Amino acid sequence: MNIAATILGAALIFVVLKDAFEAVVLPRRVEGRFRISIWFYRLVGVPWFKLAGSVQSTRRRENLLSYFGPLSLILLLVLWAFGLILGFALLQYSSGEHLHLAGQSVTFGTLVYLSGETFFTLGYGDIVPASSISRALAVLEAGMGFAFLGIVVGYLPTIYSAFSRREVQISLLDAYAGSPPTATELLGRLGSSEQRLLDQLFRDWEKTAGDVLESHISYPPLCFFRSQHRNQSWLAALTAILDATSLVIAGVEGVTSDQARLTFSMARHALVDLAQLVNARYDPNYPDRLSAEEALRLRQGLSERGLELNQGAEFEQKLMTLRTMYEPYAHAIGRALVMALPPWIAAEQKRDNWQVGPWDRAIQASSLAGLGHHADTRKRLEDHF
Repeated sequence: MNIAATILGAALIFVVLKDAFEAVVLPRRVEGRFRISIWFYRLVGVPWFKLAGSVQSTRRRENLLSYFGPLSLILLLVLWAFGLILGFALLQYSSGEHLHLAGQSVTFGTLVYLSGETFFTLGYGDIVPASSISRALAVLEAGMGFAFLGIVVGYLPTIYSAFSRREVQISLLDAYAGSPPTATELLGRLGSSEQRLLDQLFRDWEKTAGDVLESHISYPPLCFFRSQHRNQSWLAALTAILDATSLVIAGVEGVTSDQARLTFSMARHALVDLAQLVNARYDPNYPDRLSAEEALRLRQGLSERGLELNQGAEFEQKLMTLRTMYEPYAHAIGRALVMALPPWIAAEQKRDNWQVGPWDRAIQASSLAGLGHHADTRKRLEDHF
Protein backbone atom coordinates (compact mmCIF):
# COMPACT_ATOMS: atom_id res chain seq x y z
CA MET A 1 0.00 0.00 0.00
CA ASN A 2 1.28 3.45 -0.96
CA ILE A 3 0.96 5.51 2.21
CA ALA A 4 1.59 8.85 0.51
CA ALA A 5 -1.13 8.23 -2.08
CA THR A 6 -3.55 7.17 0.66
CA ILE A 7 -2.97 10.29 2.74
CA LEU A 8 -3.14 12.60 -0.28
CA GLY A 9 -6.32 10.98 -1.63
CA ALA A 10 -8.10 11.00 1.75
CA ALA A 11 -7.09 14.63 2.35
CA LEU A 12 -8.33 15.70 -1.10
CA ILE A 13 -11.70 13.99 -0.61
CA PHE A 14 -12.07 15.55 2.84
CA VAL A 15 -11.25 19.06 1.60
CA VAL A 16 -13.67 18.80 -1.33
CA LEU A 17 -16.53 17.41 0.76
CA LYS A 18 -15.97 20.03 3.46
CA ASP A 19 -15.95 22.87 0.94
CA ALA A 20 -19.03 21.58 -0.89
CA PHE A 21 -20.90 21.13 2.41
CA GLU A 22 -20.06 24.65 3.57
CA ALA A 23 -21.01 26.20 0.21
CA VAL A 24 -24.18 24.22 -0.54
CA VAL A 25 -25.62 22.83 2.68
CA LEU A 26 -24.41 25.04 5.54
CA PRO A 27 -26.59 28.21 5.60
CA ARG A 28 -23.97 30.62 6.94
CA ARG A 29 -20.76 32.36 5.93
CA VAL A 30 -17.68 30.33 6.86
CA GLU A 31 -14.28 31.89 7.45
CA GLY A 32 -11.30 29.99 6.18
CA ARG A 33 -8.18 30.46 4.10
CA PHE A 34 -7.95 26.95 2.70
CA ARG A 35 -11.25 26.65 0.87
CA ILE A 36 -11.46 25.53 -2.73
CA SER A 37 -14.34 27.86 -3.60
CA ILE A 38 -12.56 30.91 -2.16
CA TRP A 39 -9.38 30.24 -4.11
CA PHE A 40 -11.41 29.43 -7.20
CA TYR A 41 -13.17 32.80 -7.16
CA ARG A 42 -9.94 34.63 -6.45
CA LEU A 43 -8.02 32.91 -9.23
CA VAL A 44 -10.83 33.07 -11.79
CA GLY A 45 -13.01 35.99 -10.65
CA VAL A 46 -10.35 38.66 -10.16
CA PRO A 47 -8.86 38.33 -13.69
CA TRP A 48 -12.37 38.07 -15.18
CA PHE A 49 -13.55 41.30 -13.56
CA LYS A 50 -10.34 43.11 -14.41
CA LEU A 51 -10.74 42.06 -18.03
CA ALA A 52 -14.36 43.18 -18.05
CA GLY A 53 -13.46 46.50 -16.44
CA SER A 54 -11.11 47.27 -19.33
CA VAL A 55 -13.90 46.90 -21.91
CA GLN A 56 -15.09 50.35 -23.03
CA SER A 57 -18.50 49.38 -24.41
CA THR A 58 -21.09 49.18 -21.62
CA ARG A 59 -23.12 46.60 -23.51
CA ARG A 60 -20.15 44.30 -24.12
CA ARG A 61 -18.86 44.75 -20.58
CA GLU A 62 -22.21 43.78 -19.05
CA ASN A 63 -22.57 40.83 -21.43
CA LEU A 64 -19.14 39.57 -20.37
CA LEU A 65 -19.90 40.05 -16.68
CA SER A 66 -23.30 38.37 -16.97
CA TYR A 67 -21.64 35.10 -17.99
CA PHE A 68 -19.46 34.89 -14.91
CA GLY A 69 -22.09 34.06 -12.27
CA PRO A 70 -23.74 31.04 -13.95
CA LEU A 71 -20.49 29.87 -15.55
CA SER A 72 -18.55 30.05 -12.28
CA LEU A 73 -21.24 27.99 -10.60
CA ILE A 74 -20.94 25.25 -13.21
CA LEU A 75 -17.13 25.33 -13.15
CA LEU A 76 -17.12 25.09 -9.35
CA LEU A 77 -19.32 21.99 -9.47
CA VAL A 78 -17.02 20.48 -12.09
CA LEU A 79 -14.00 21.28 -9.90
CA TRP A 80 -15.58 19.55 -6.90
CA ALA A 81 -16.43 16.48 -8.98
CA PHE A 82 -12.91 16.28 -10.43
CA GLY A 83 -11.41 16.63 -6.94
CA LEU A 84 -13.45 13.67 -5.66
CA ILE A 85 -12.62 11.57 -8.73
CA LEU A 86 -8.90 12.30 -8.35
CA GLY A 87 -9.02 11.59 -4.60
CA PHE A 88 -10.65 8.19 -5.08
CA ALA A 89 -8.20 7.40 -7.91
CA LEU A 90 -5.34 7.97 -5.46
CA LEU A 91 -7.01 5.66 -2.92
CA GLN A 92 -7.55 3.02 -5.62
CA TYR A 93 -3.90 3.35 -6.63
CA SER A 94 -2.79 2.55 -3.09
CA SER A 95 -5.42 -0.11 -2.34
CA GLY A 96 -4.17 -3.08 -4.38
CA GLU A 97 -4.62 -4.91 -7.66
CA HIS A 98 -7.10 -4.20 -10.46
CA LEU A 99 -8.00 -6.35 -13.45
CA HIS A 100 -8.17 -4.87 -16.97
CA LEU A 101 -10.38 -7.08 -19.15
CA ALA A 102 -8.40 -6.16 -22.27
CA GLY A 103 -5.24 -7.53 -20.64
CA GLN A 104 -3.48 -4.16 -20.61
CA SER A 105 -1.46 -2.91 -17.66
CA VAL A 106 -3.30 -0.75 -15.14
CA THR A 107 -1.73 2.71 -14.80
CA PHE A 108 -2.72 5.68 -12.65
CA GLY A 109 -4.45 7.23 -15.66
CA THR A 110 -6.52 4.07 -15.99
CA LEU A 111 -7.50 4.33 -12.34
CA VAL A 112 -8.62 7.94 -12.86
CA TYR A 113 -10.85 6.64 -15.64
CA LEU A 114 -12.17 3.89 -13.31
CA SER A 115 -12.84 6.47 -10.62
CA GLY A 116 -14.69 8.71 -13.09
CA GLU A 117 -16.99 6.00 -14.42
CA THR A 118 -17.66 4.82 -10.86
CA PHE A 119 -18.41 8.34 -9.61
CA PHE A 120 -20.94 8.92 -12.40
CA THR A 121 -22.29 5.35 -11.96
CA LEU A 122 -21.56 4.33 -15.56
CA GLY A 123 -20.18 0.89 -14.68
CA TYR A 124 -18.77 -0.30 -18.04
CA GLY A 125 -16.97 -3.14 -16.28
CA ASP A 126 -13.81 -2.93 -18.40
CA ILE A 127 -11.71 -2.40 -15.25
CA VAL A 128 -12.53 -4.48 -12.17
CA PRO A 129 -11.27 -3.94 -8.58
CA ALA A 130 -9.57 -7.13 -7.44
CA SER A 131 -9.08 -6.52 -3.70
CA SER A 132 -11.67 -6.13 -0.98
CA ILE A 133 -10.46 -2.61 -0.15
CA SER A 134 -10.69 -1.41 -3.77
CA ARG A 135 -14.19 -2.93 -4.08
CA ALA A 136 -15.32 -1.13 -0.93
CA LEU A 137 -13.90 2.12 -2.29
CA ALA A 138 -15.79 1.62 -5.56
CA VAL A 139 -19.08 1.14 -3.71
CA LEU A 140 -18.39 4.18 -1.50
CA GLU A 141 -17.52 6.36 -4.50
CA ALA A 142 -20.60 5.28 -6.44
CA GLY A 143 -22.82 6.19 -3.50
CA MET A 144 -21.03 9.51 -3.06
CA GLY A 145 -21.35 10.30 -6.75
CA PHE A 146 -25.07 9.58 -6.67
CA ALA A 147 -25.50 11.84 -3.62
CA PHE A 148 -23.37 14.56 -5.23
CA LEU A 149 -25.50 14.60 -8.38
CA GLY A 150 -28.65 14.71 -6.24
CA ILE A 151 -27.35 17.73 -4.34
CA VAL A 152 -26.50 19.48 -7.60
CA VAL A 153 -30.01 18.84 -8.93
CA GLY A 154 -31.46 20.47 -5.81
CA TYR A 155 -28.83 23.22 -5.62
CA LEU A 156 -29.38 24.83 -9.02
CA PRO A 157 -33.17 25.37 -8.69
CA THR A 158 -32.64 26.88 -5.24
CA ILE A 159 -30.06 29.31 -6.63
CA TYR A 160 -32.35 30.45 -9.44
CA SER A 161 -35.34 30.71 -7.13
CA ALA A 162 -33.44 33.13 -4.89
CA PHE A 163 -32.23 35.03 -7.96
CA SER A 164 -35.80 35.32 -9.24
CA ARG A 165 -37.07 36.71 -5.92
CA ARG A 166 -34.34 39.34 -5.94
CA GLU A 167 -34.98 40.40 -9.52
CA VAL A 168 -38.73 40.74 -8.97
CA GLN A 169 -38.14 43.35 -6.26
CA ILE A 170 -35.56 45.18 -8.39
CA SER A 171 -38.00 45.31 -11.31
CA LEU A 172 -40.81 46.56 -9.07
CA LEU A 173 -38.58 49.39 -7.88
CA ASP A 174 -38.30 50.68 -11.46
CA ALA A 175 -41.72 52.37 -11.45
CA TYR A 176 -41.04 54.01 -8.07
CA ALA A 177 -37.43 55.15 -8.39
CA GLY A 178 -36.56 55.22 -12.09
CA SER A 179 -33.88 53.46 -14.11
CA PRO A 180 -31.34 53.47 -12.59
CA PRO A 181 -33.07 54.05 -9.25
CA THR A 182 -32.33 57.30 -7.43
CA ALA A 183 -33.39 58.66 -4.07
CA THR A 184 -34.68 61.86 -5.65
CA GLU A 185 -37.02 60.00 -8.01
CA LEU A 186 -38.22 57.70 -5.25
CA LEU A 187 -39.13 60.49 -2.85
CA GLY A 188 -40.30 62.82 -5.60
CA ARG A 189 -42.75 60.31 -7.09
CA LEU A 190 -44.28 59.35 -3.78
CA GLY A 191 -43.86 62.58 -1.81
CA SER A 192 -45.34 63.56 1.52
CA SER A 193 -48.88 63.01 0.24
CA GLU A 194 -48.10 59.31 -0.25
CA GLN A 195 -46.66 58.52 3.18
CA ARG A 196 -48.55 55.22 3.29
CA LEU A 197 -47.09 54.06 -0.04
CA LEU A 198 -43.62 55.24 0.95
CA ASP A 199 -43.74 53.33 4.23
CA GLN A 200 -45.05 50.25 2.42
CA LEU A 201 -42.19 50.43 -0.07
CA PHE A 202 -39.66 50.81 2.73
CA ARG A 203 -41.30 47.91 4.57
CA ASP A 204 -41.07 45.71 1.47
CA TRP A 205 -37.41 46.58 1.03
CA GLU A 206 -36.70 45.86 4.67
CA LYS A 207 -37.85 42.29 3.95
CA THR A 208 -36.06 42.23 0.58
CA ALA A 209 -32.77 43.31 2.15
CA GLY A 210 -33.12 40.52 4.72
CA ASP A 211 -33.87 37.99 1.99
CA VAL A 212 -30.89 39.16 -0.10
CA LEU A 213 -28.62 38.92 2.94
CA GLU A 214 -29.77 35.40 3.84
CA SER A 215 -29.81 33.99 0.30
CA HIS A 216 -26.50 35.50 -0.82
CA ILE A 217 -24.65 34.37 2.30
CA SER A 218 -26.10 30.87 1.90
CA TYR A 219 -25.31 30.84 -1.84
CA PRO A 220 -22.38 33.23 -2.50
CA PRO A 221 -22.42 32.80 -6.34
CA LEU A 222 -25.65 34.85 -6.34
CA CYS A 223 -23.56 37.98 -5.73
CA PHE A 224 -22.13 37.59 -9.24
CA PHE A 225 -25.47 37.14 -11.01
CA ARG A 226 -26.30 40.32 -12.97
CA SER A 227 -29.77 41.81 -13.35
CA GLN A 228 -31.85 41.68 -16.50
CA HIS A 229 -31.18 45.31 -17.51
CA ARG A 230 -27.81 47.04 -17.71
CA ASN A 231 -29.05 49.99 -15.61
CA GLN A 232 -30.19 47.75 -12.76
CA SER A 233 -28.40 45.73 -10.10
CA TRP A 234 -28.97 44.52 -6.56
CA LEU A 235 -26.22 46.90 -5.40
CA ALA A 236 -27.80 49.94 -7.11
CA ALA A 237 -31.22 49.08 -5.66
CA LEU A 238 -29.91 48.67 -2.10
CA THR A 239 -27.87 51.88 -2.39
CA ALA A 240 -30.85 53.88 -3.69
CA ILE A 241 -33.00 52.61 -0.80
CA LEU A 242 -30.27 53.59 1.67
CA ASP A 243 -30.01 57.03 0.05
CA ALA A 244 -33.76 57.60 0.30
CA THR A 245 -34.04 56.39 3.88
CA SER A 246 -31.03 58.55 4.83
CA LEU A 247 -32.79 61.66 3.52
CA VAL A 248 -35.99 60.80 5.38
CA ILE A 249 -34.12 60.12 8.62
CA ALA A 250 -32.06 63.31 8.26
CA GLY A 251 -35.27 65.28 7.84
CA VAL A 252 -37.92 65.75 5.14
CA GLU A 253 -40.78 68.06 6.09
CA GLY A 254 -44.07 66.19 6.38
CA VAL A 255 -42.50 62.70 6.17
CA THR A 256 -42.11 60.54 9.28
CA SER A 257 -38.99 58.41 9.63
CA ASP A 258 -40.08 55.43 11.78
CA GLN A 259 -40.16 52.85 8.96
CA ALA A 260 -37.21 54.47 7.20
CA ARG A 261 -35.01 53.78 10.24
CA LEU A 262 -35.91 50.09 10.24
CA THR A 263 -35.28 49.77 6.51
CA PHE A 264 -31.97 51.62 6.75
CA SER A 265 -30.78 49.25 9.49
CA MET A 266 -31.60 46.11 7.51
CA ALA A 267 -30.28 47.41 4.18
CA ARG A 268 -27.05 48.60 5.81
CA HIS A 269 -26.64 45.22 7.52
CA ALA A 270 -26.98 43.46 4.16
CA LEU A 271 -24.50 45.76 2.44
CA VAL A 272 -21.83 45.39 5.15
CA ASP A 273 -22.02 41.60 5.26
CA LEU A 274 -22.04 41.21 1.48
CA ALA A 275 -18.98 43.46 1.18
CA GLN A 276 -17.09 40.92 3.28
CA LEU A 277 -18.52 38.05 1.25
CA VAL A 278 -17.14 39.35 -2.07
CA ASN A 279 -13.80 40.25 -0.44
CA ALA A 280 -14.33 43.97 -1.12
CA ARG A 281 -11.52 46.15 0.21
CA TYR A 282 -11.92 49.52 1.89
CA ASP A 283 -10.69 52.53 -0.05
CA PRO A 284 -10.23 55.63 2.13
CA ASN A 285 -10.25 57.80 -1.01
CA TYR A 286 -13.60 56.64 -2.36
CA PRO A 287 -15.32 59.31 -4.50
CA ASP A 288 -17.98 61.61 -3.09
CA ARG A 289 -21.36 60.79 -4.64
CA LEU A 290 -23.01 63.97 -3.33
CA SER A 291 -20.96 67.09 -3.95
CA ALA A 292 -22.14 70.53 -2.82
CA GLU A 293 -23.49 71.25 -6.31
CA GLU A 294 -25.32 67.91 -6.46
CA ALA A 295 -26.75 68.49 -2.98
CA LEU A 296 -28.14 71.83 -4.13
CA ARG A 297 -29.66 70.21 -7.24
CA LEU A 298 -31.16 67.47 -5.07
CA ARG A 299 -32.73 70.00 -2.72
CA GLN A 300 -34.12 72.03 -5.63
CA GLY A 301 -35.39 68.94 -7.44
CA LEU A 302 -37.32 67.75 -4.40
CA SER A 303 -38.62 71.28 -3.75
CA GLU A 304 -40.07 71.41 -7.26
CA ARG A 305 -42.02 68.24 -6.41
CA GLY A 306 -43.37 69.62 -3.16
CA LEU A 307 -40.81 68.15 -0.76
CA GLU A 308 -38.66 70.35 1.44
CA LEU A 309 -35.52 69.08 3.15
CA ASN A 310 -34.74 70.45 6.59
CA GLN A 311 -32.36 73.39 6.73
CA GLY A 312 -29.31 73.91 8.91
CA ALA A 313 -26.12 72.22 10.00
CA GLU A 314 -27.96 69.51 11.95
CA PHE A 315 -29.49 68.11 8.75
CA GLU A 316 -26.15 68.16 6.93
CA GLN A 317 -24.32 66.49 9.82
CA LYS A 318 -26.95 63.80 10.25
CA LEU A 319 -27.00 63.02 6.51
CA MET A 320 -23.19 62.85 6.40
CA THR A 321 -23.13 60.48 9.38
CA LEU A 322 -25.65 58.17 7.74
CA ARG A 323 -23.80 58.22 4.43
CA THR A 324 -20.50 57.22 6.01
CA MET A 325 -22.21 54.17 7.47
CA TYR A 326 -22.86 52.55 4.08
CA GLU A 327 -21.23 54.41 1.17
CA PRO A 328 -17.67 53.02 1.72
CA TYR A 329 -19.10 49.48 1.55
CA ALA A 330 -21.20 50.27 -1.53
CA HIS A 331 -18.16 51.72 -3.33
CA ALA A 332 -16.02 48.72 -2.38
CA ILE A 333 -18.60 46.23 -3.68
CA GLY A 334 -19.08 48.25 -6.85
CA ARG A 335 -15.35 48.28 -7.51
CA ALA A 336 -15.00 44.54 -6.82
CA LEU A 337 -17.97 43.49 -8.98
CA VAL A 338 -17.73 46.27 -11.60
CA MET A 339 -21.19 47.57 -10.69
CA ALA A 340 -22.08 51.25 -11.05
CA LEU A 341 -23.62 53.02 -8.07
CA PRO A 342 -26.72 55.11 -8.73
CA PRO A 343 -26.51 58.90 -8.51
CA TRP A 344 -28.47 60.79 -5.86
CA ILE A 345 -30.21 62.69 -8.63
CA ALA A 346 -30.35 61.70 -12.28
CA ALA A 347 -28.13 63.81 -14.56
CA GLU A 348 -30.88 63.87 -17.18
CA GLN A 349 -34.48 62.77 -17.40
CA LYS A 350 -34.67 59.29 -18.90
CA ARG A 351 -37.52 56.92 -19.52
CA ASP A 352 -38.00 54.07 -17.10
CA ASN A 353 -37.40 50.56 -18.36
CA TRP A 354 -41.14 49.91 -18.54
CA GLN A 355 -41.54 52.88 -20.89
CA VAL A 356 -38.96 51.65 -23.39
CA GLY A 357 -39.67 49.05 -26.07
CA PRO A 358 -37.97 47.76 -29.24
CA TRP A 359 -40.75 49.12 -31.49
CA ASP A 360 -40.98 52.61 -30.01
CA ARG A 361 -39.10 54.37 -32.79
CA ALA A 362 -41.15 52.66 -35.49
CA ILE A 363 -44.39 53.52 -33.65
CA GLN A 364 -43.33 57.15 -33.26
CA ALA A 365 -42.36 57.35 -36.94
CA SER A 366 -45.74 55.99 -38.06
CA SER A 367 -47.50 58.37 -35.68
CA LEU A 368 -45.68 61.34 -37.15
CA ALA A 369 -46.55 60.12 -40.65
CA GLY A 370 -50.30 60.30 -40.15
CA LEU A 371 -51.40 59.54 -36.64
CA GLY A 372 -50.30 62.62 -34.78
CA HIS A 373 -53.16 62.46 -32.33
CA HIS A 374 -51.85 59.10 -31.08
CA ALA A 375 -48.43 60.61 -30.49
CA ASP A 376 -50.00 63.47 -28.54
CA THR A 377 -52.02 61.01 -26.47
CA ARG A 378 -48.95 58.94 -25.71
CA LYS A 379 -46.99 62.04 -24.68
CA ARG A 380 -49.75 63.07 -22.27
CA LEU A 381 -49.84 59.58 -20.76
CA GLU A 382 -46.06 59.53 -20.25
CA ASP A 383 -46.18 62.98 -18.65
CA HIS A 384 -48.97 61.76 -16.36
CA PHE A 385 -46.90 58.81 -15.18
